Amino acid sequence: MQSSASASVIATLIEAVQSLAPSVESQVVATVGVVVALLAYIALVDRLGTLVKQRLDDHALAVESVQAAAVTTGAVTAAAFVLVVWRGVGTLTRALPTEVVTGATVVQVLLSVGIIVGATLLTRLTKRTIRNVGREQVALSDHQTEIAHHVVQVAVYAVSLLVVFTVWGINPGNLLVGAGFAGIVLGLAARQTLGAVLAGFVVLFSRPFELGDWVVVGDQEGVVTDITIVNTQIRTFDDEYVMIPNDIVTNQDLVNRSRKGRLRLNLDVGVDYTTDVDEAIDVAEEAMRGHDLVMSAPDPHVVLTGFDDSSIGLRLRFYIDNPSARKMWKARTRVTLAVKRAFDDAGIKIPYPQRELSGRAETGGFRVADAEDGRTERQSVTAEADGGQTDGSSADDGGDDA
Repeated sequence: MQSSASASVIATLIEAVQSLAPSVESQVVATVGVVVALLAYIALVDRLGTLVKQRLDDHALAVESVQAAAVTTGAVTAAAFVLVVWRGVGTLTRALPTEVVTGATVVQVLLSVGIIVGATLLTRLTKRTIRNVGREQVALSDHQTEIAHHVVQVAVYAVSLLVVFTVWGINPGNLLVGAGFAGIVLGLAARQTLGAVLAGFVVLFSRPFELGDWVVVGDQEGVVTDITIVNTQIRTFDDEYVMIPNDIVTNQDLVNRSRKGRLRLNLDVGVDYTTDVDEAIDVAEEAMRGHDLVMSAPDPHVVLTGFDDSSIGLRLRFYIDNPSARKMWKARTRVTLAVKRAFDDAGIKIPYPQRELSGRAETGGFRVADAEDGRTERQSVTAEADGGQTDGSSADDGGDDA
């Protein structure tokens, strides 16, 4: 009785709507009007949602859920209205088998859609909750909260699918048997991909690096921008994004240069052998301390690298926090300019490359061309890079220094 009454009400409503648009022209006008009304309705919902979220910032997720439900309801209502206006209900009913389109089937479809939508809203709620907990708990990093969100998301969707199977009367055990056989086939066909996935779990839980860390993986170096189950994405010095499969990450030597949130930079410079080395070190350290990009702790310092061919080598070592490629190049440029200006003001010389040449004693040493009679008698001298020796002889052979 109730089903008959409901069907009668629905039939009466359909006839009333169709009577509003008896001709094709009126059907077109009604369709255009519904589309315009739907767009205006969506804009209104979005505007109202924005205003409400500004007032109720703590309940932003609930407001977004109401917005999504309202827009979905409006879109479904508009689609049903257009279907009725164009007399498509009868065509749709005849096209679908009677044994398929039943009251029980409609209820199952609605329940399934409701379960999936509810699971989606629940995952959004858990995501916000996990992030809030991560902000309050100092021990939890952004990387760990992201892992927790993905684990909860997978669990929620898995339970939702089991509930949907129950609604449709499907035994999950039968699916597991087929899935087991399919899993064997897919595992043999995609061993490398599965290896990357397993390595992804190792990377996520072992935490050799986190988002924002400066790492070196093989020949690639840059800042980690994303970590997924399959690969790791880093941003290089050239502002390029490189995707590295996680199985490669776990199978190669990995260097995390900014594990403690800072990056050490080295800058080499040479001073003349006549320079007071202690003074040069003090001047360089003082020049590095005068910039906001250089961290004060650990403090910048200078170490000696040895005796070079033309100078005494100094290595300037300083740190920057929250490292990025742009910040690294900017810090190196500023420190280079500051040290150069400080050395110029202190009279400290950065020498050019120099070579000392000597000639064999039995050849009379070097011969300079006679400018008076135009003679250009010279001895060919070869300066070797490993000490500036001529023809394999050393300065200790007794030759005259040039």
